[in-house]
Amino acid sequence: MPHYRPEPPQRVGPHSAVLLVNLGTPEAPTAPALRRYLRQFLSDPRVVEIPPLFWWPILHGIILTVRPAKSARKYAQVWTPDGSPLKFHTERQARLLKGLVGERGYTGIEVAWAMRYGAPSISDQLDFLKAEGCKQIFIVPLYPQYAASTTASVMDDVTAWMRTCRNLPQIDYIRDYHDHPRYIAALATTVREHWERNGRGDKLLMSFHGLPQRSTELGDPYQSECLNTARLLAAKLDLPNDGYIVTFQSRFGPSKWIQPYTQGTLEQLARDGLKKVDVICPGFVSDCLETLEEIAMECRDAFLACGGTDFNYIPCLNEHPAWIAALADIVGARLNGGD
Repeated sequence: MPHYRPEPPQRVGPHSAVLLVNLGTPEAPTAPALRRYLRQFLSDPRVVEIPPLFWWPILHGIILTVRPAKSARKYAQVWTPDGSPLKFHTERQARLLKGLVGERGYTGIEVAWAMRYGAPSISDQLDFLKAEGCKQIFIVPLYPQYAASTTASVMDDVTAWMRTCRNLPQIDYIRDYHDHPRYIAALATTVREHWERNGRGDKLLMSFHGLPQRSTELGDPYQSECLNTARLLAAKLDLPNDGYIVTFQSRFGPSKWIQPYTQGTLEQLARDGLKKVDVICPGFVSDCLETLEEIAMECRDAFLACGGTDFNYIPCLNEHPAWIAALADIVGARLNGGD
């Protein structure tokens, strides 16, 4: 028999709710906080598809001993008085989205946000929305391109919460929006605004988060969706085929990941004589460690060390009005009963 938690009294509140979900962040840029965060993140079988018998000794015996201090130093470089960039951008996106859907006439819609790893957790936010009286909850993973290790992992956590509920709300979710016209238009807007302020580089490099090659071979659509996003963005910007390049970053472990790799590509471009490059990360809707430290710091240094002269990082969508409007369109279509 399943174990159901007692059902608290529900308030008479909004009928529908939107829950934005991002990847997660440690509570602080310290080794203990990173150890807790990495333990949860790297224990997810969607993230590391290695049998626990082999993986757990590596995780607990090596990675959680060595990596937290190193990662904490990286987080310290991007930490702000408001905390983790990923956290405060996600929080602000939720607040702005709630305001905009209200302006568009969707009255009584609650908007909350959660992290797949860390706080606030998905289960805690679903408990809150259910207690508020929400009978219909739309889960919006903030991953434009679908991957089993991201979107599917979010829905695993939602499903785990559902198994504890006796009186379930209606649950729906957004699978992906990698080719949504308003998302593509928002990306193009940020690029054009950057060019207007800073001039235009010799090439636009689009860096997406990487994925093990094996995941693609097993049928994960992530790589093809990234390439489609890049193609649509290039078309929106009227870029020729040789005006942009697609790469993948954040490789972890010794296995082969989808290529080409971002840092190696930037180094080779500089060695080949490319002097000015603009870099954007279309797969991230919020700036975070992977964009601010890995791309805007590490990759910048690597490009300049190999002969490049100008490295310009184009920030993520964050709270850009075009992105909040795109997000409202994506959510609004579902609230209207569409796809």
